[in-house]
Amino acid sequence: MQTIFVMVKCELGKAYDVAEEALSVEHVSEVYSTSGQYDLLMKCYLDEKIDIGHFVTSQIQTLPDVKDTFTIITFKAFS
Repeated sequence: MQTIFVMVKCELGKAYDVAEEALSVEHVSEVYSTSGQYDLLMKCYLDEKIDIGHFVTSQIQTLPDVKDTFTIITFKAFS
């Protein structure tokens, strides 16, 4: 299992709509509203066989009112 975080910039006034829509996307686990350059932070769990770039470009960037994304790929979780 691979964990990625996708930061999402939305059209003005549309962050809550994008967040609700994103929760219906398979592999999106959590969606947080954030301050700063990006409006949302999405935590996604992908099977090892899933191509990260294809997932982001086909499942996240195509959501209505998404303007931009920034993907963070994780390596190891510490607890």
